Amino acid sequence: MAGKGTPAIVAAERAGIPFVVHEYLHDPKAASYGAEAAEKLGLDPARVFKTLVADVDGTLTVAIVPVEAQLDLKALGKRVSLADAKLAERTTGYVTGGISPLGQRKLLPTVLDESALALETIHVSAGRRGLEIELAPRDLLALTGGRALSIATRR
Repeated sequence: MAGKGTPAIVAAERAGIPFVVHEYLHDPKAASYGAEAAEKLGLDPARVFKTLVADVDGTLTVAIVPVEAQLDLKALGKRVSLADAKLAERTTGYVTGGISPLGQRKLLPTVLDESALALETIHVSAGRRGLEIELAPRDLLALTGGRALSIATRR
């Protein structure tokens, strides 16, 4: 598989957790990477989560929310903004649209929207556009040292 060996997949393999990798042909014209993944893989969008990098009071933080929701910046802290895309790419080692919460260059504080905990498995980027990894949300939290909070607002 072309996606074999991404740092995200390697991290999941090393942790010994159950996971499934899903690959699809990414369309560079797609308006939303997450919505494209849900559509092309035939998934309920509530199970597909996007990985965003935010600046929370001067600390880069990973925020993982459903693709059909928006990140509630205020839920993360007082002085919060989305991180500059180039800084997010340099820090995580991934390109925008392919940023995975797993296998990042530097372990960042991670927050997963608590809606994920009601699901058996969720899909997040596996480290490149067109590649998703399906895993249990609690395994994702364990691998990232993350926590679950209500951080998403529905559109």
